[in-house]
Amino acid sequence: MEIVQIVGLGLVATILALVIKEQKPMFAYLLAVASGVVIFYFLIGKIAEVIRILERLAVQADLNLVFLETILKIIGIAYIAEFGAQMTRDAGQGAIASKIELAGKVLILVMAVPIIQIIIETVIDLLPA
Repeated sequence: MEIVQIVGLGLVATILALVIKEQKPMFAYLLAVASGVVIFYFLIGKIAEVIRILERLAVQADLNLVFLETILKIIGIAYIAEFGAQMTRDAGQGAIASKIELAGKVLILVMAVPIIQIIIETVIDLLPA
């Protein structure tokens, strides 16, 4: 039922923003940002629960937690970059939003390099000499 609350909050915020936008566009944008933050706050508990489950599974599988940590950071970068780009795009700044998305992609690539390196080394080790 949490999705009903989130959608309800989003719809109420949208209607209020549309009404306020005529008189005070800046307040409408601030309302949109605030509603986005509140929705994200609703999800933090669920995100933490998923992270705990993944950590437990990684320990049970005897995986190196550095890999899991890196993957979770990559996912976090993707979500934060997307959220920032959407907020910026809502403010009518599409060019800045594109730069935020580009920065997110570059940071993801940088964080993924060690994992890609290990995968390539593993494949090379498996190939016959």
